[in-house]
Amino acid sequence: MNPSTPRNPILLLHGIWDTGAIFRPMTRYLNNLGWETHDLNLTPNNGDGCLKSLAQQVAEYADRVFTPETPFDLLGFSMGGIVGRYYLQRLGGLDRVQRFISLSSPHGGTWVAYGSLRQGCMQMRPQHPFLRDLNQDIATLDRVNFTSIWTPLDAMILPASSSQVPVGRDVKVWVPLHRDMVSHPQSLKAVANALVEPVKTETGLQPLSGSSI
Repeated sequence: MNPSTPRNPILLLHGIWDTGAIFRPMTRYLNNLGWETHDLNLTPNNGDGCLKSLAQQVAEYADRVFTPETPFDLLGFSMGGIVGRYYLQRLGGLDRVQRFISLSSPHGGTWVAYGSLRQGCMQMRPQHPFLRDLNQDIATLDRVNFTSIWTPLDAMILPASSSQVPVGRDVKVWVPLHRDMVSHPQSLKAVANALVEPVKTETGLQPLSGSSI
């Protein structure tokens, strides 16, 4: 790796029941490779609130922490990937984010969400209007460099293939547990590789010199 290669700051979005503390192993890993990392605690984190309101918190954090001229990258784990998508697709995030990574996110919904009547949980059910709305123009994510990283062994995203989408890059890792996706060496390596992918500009892909991991 070339240590002089520019790195965008990266904002990490946690999943349901989690806080930003879940990213500590990933933060250490990325910091050691030269990235500036940020995370925030989305509230409520238990599914009580609409995912739109959590995405608004992302927008407010980005406006507060990053200058309008500062591009940044976005990573969402599980529910955080859906929250990140709403920020990108509905709240102007596509104009600010250059790379978007989802880790085991239920883009097509998860059957596990039928176990709760909390609003945010219900929005992650298969065919829920919230997801259908985001998926009807999912092609807009082609404006950023988008990578979906997922594991076929996931018992929280059912079916696990719900993490696959028809845009961007699809990266399959054999991580045994859903929660391990934020700390397992396979997924950490996949995240680092995604973060040095060429960014998209108005004239196409812009390569990064010395960007191999």
